[in-house]
Amino acid sequence: MQPMLNIAVRAARSAGDLILRSADNVGRLHIDQKGKNDYVSEVDRMVEREIISIIKASFPEHAILAEESGEHPGNDYVWVIDPLDGTTNFLHGFPQYAVSIALKYKGKIEVGVIYDPLRDELFTAKRGGGAMLNNRRLRVTQQTNLKSALIGTGFPFKTDKYLDAYLGMFKALTTECAGIRRAGAAALDLAYVAAGRLDGFWEIGLMEWDMAAGILLIKEAGGVVTDFSFNDSYLQSGNLIAGSPKMHQLMYQLIEPHVTDNLK
Repeated sequence: MQPMLNIAVRAARSAGDLILRSADNVGRLHIDQKGKNDYVSEVDRMVEREIISIIKASFPEHAILAEESGEHPGNDYVWVIDPLDGTTNFLHGFPQYAVSIALKYKGKIEVGVIYDPLRDELFTAKRGGGAMLNNRRLRVTQQTNLKSALIGTGFPFKTDKYLDAYLGMFKALTTECAGIRRAGAAALDLAYVAAGRLDGFWEIGLMEWDMAAGILLIKEAGGVVTDFSFNDSYLQSGNLIAGSPKMHQLMYQLIEPHVTDNLK
């Protein structure tokens, strides 16, 4: 998988360069609303085209699943792309956004890359090969109690359907941990769990491109990722809990009582 990881890194860095060059011209960008609180800019589309072009130049037979252009048919290799995770942050000049690229083979995530162009932080992982931040190997936190834990989350902002369940989870966790952070870019949140900057993370209703690369990073850094039923159907449900084995267990115990039938 190393050649594929190399291409993912090349695509992510090229995408990051485009994003940075566009950051000073946000006020002149064309922006569309895809849904409630869900926006796409011409930068998202331009960056996605750049990523796909780089991948297709090396692997023309591979399939693509991209946030803006959807599915591109191909073989058993599927690249999962979020060209700009944190678009709302980017459009407001809030410095928390990233490129996320993952590669699946027959349903298993094999390669994951998350690139933060503002900080020039490159998070990479290969299945069975560990996770890295630039040239440093990553391990999840060794935190063993919630009282000292910093937890990441994302609000279910696209719909009110799960708000009551989410608020129950939020209340249960915020009263037990040192702090909760909602920065608005799930890919980076997951990368931060892998790096030990966050002790854990949970969210409702993510899309596959939001989380595929981050999930592999966490697993390769020694962490655990499950859905709300303690299974591995998170790519299908969009619901996940992530952290070190101990932190995941502690979070799950507080989240599970608030999981409604439509979240299982």
